Amino acid sequence: MNRAKVAVDLRERQREGRGSPISRAALLAYLLLIVYASWYPFSGWRDSGLPLFTFLNLVKPRYWTGFDVGVNIIGYVPLGMLLVLSVYPRIRGVWAVLLAALAGVLVTMTMEAVQNFLPSRVPSNLDLVTNAGGCLLGALLGAWWAPGLLDRSRLFQLRRRWFAPYASQGLVLVALWPLAQIYPQSYLFGHGQVLPIVSGWLSRWFDADIDLVAMLRGDAVITAEQYWLSETIITACGMTGAVLTLMCLVRRGAPRFLLMLSILAVALLVKTLSIALLFRPDNAFIWVTPGAEGGFLIGLIMLSGLVFAPQVAQRRLAVVSLVLSLIVVNTVPVNPYFASTLQGWVQGKFLNFNGAAQFMALLWPFFALWFLLLPSHQLNRQEAQPPAPEPAP
Repeated sequence: MNRAKVAVDLRERQREGRGSPISRAALLAYLLLIVYASWYPFSGWRDSGLPLFTFLNLVKPRYWTGFDVGVNIIGYVPLGMLLVLSVYPRIRGVWAVLLAALAGVLVTMTMEAVQNFLPSRVPSNLDLVTNAGGCLLGALLGAWWAPGLLDRSRLFQLRRRWFAPYASQGLVLVALWPLAQIYPQSYLFGHGQVLPIVSGWLSRWFDADIDLVAMLRGDAVITAEQYWLSETIITACGMTGAVLTLMCLVRRGAPRFLLMLSILAVALLVKTLSIALLFRPDNAFIWVTPGAEGGFLIGLIMLSGLVFAPQVAQRRLAVVSLVLSLIVVNTVPVNPYFASTLQGWVQGKFLNFNGAAQFMALLWPFFALWFLLLPSHQLNRQEAQPPAPEPAP
């Protein structure tokens, strides 16, 4: 057998013995989402004067609904599953469930205790119980599914066959891109629009009207044609950067064109369903604008060839595409048509969930750029190369 191939197989088996890097990376990402959803909107911090753990009592909360209880349980089920999968196979079975349950209690106690310092949040013993219960349920499911998911599943075999061994963290990042479509954006795939957010913060801090977008744009007036062109660029560059980030992780024998179509289809499906839920079902395709259609078509044409390009070129083009998308989306004002449509969006019970979705929509391009500049791509490229021929005897 080829010595290079044997060396790669040995490295993969060693990593398998240490568990699933994808589960650990997903656990970290999910913990960040829990923190964001629990402490959103991160403003108005003050000391209420109450004991830190005053919510640990047997008094039933006055205001609660079945919807809140269900969301609290479901929201912590993935945490319990990821905790069990992250420690597998070193810790498994009952001990993994107990460890995950204890970690879930500590996490939710921390989230509730810190809410004492947020005027818009109210710590609750019911939240503690339901969150911990959801984590325990997830831990039980994780312990049940762990051997099949991590040892014997077809999904695990496809992971080994299609993706580089060091692609775990990148796969988690790419999987978050379709979820970043949940929060309504001014432009299709227009993630990373941070300047309006920063402008709002500066305006509150300095008690003045500060608009960083207007400062960068000057006195130039944006016409309808320029809005259309901007959305075309943002859509094409956003989807190109995301898909090429995925392509940096795959082996040469992977079905690249199929993977490209799959991630784009999932992103558009999530976009459509989220808008139908947050607005009205008849607005499900409100994101289909001339600029979005043109940008998607241009991006699809570009990607049809770029998915088969060398990984070095894909990584560099992904960085360029994401940077260009960030520049345009942060220098073009919010489309007034989108702003008027957004007024019909009632956050209501989804307020915390929307905060987590906004977190992903704002920061995903920056995390992707950080990942693309990591030196681990050198390892991916080396292992993605075909094995060197054996020397003649």
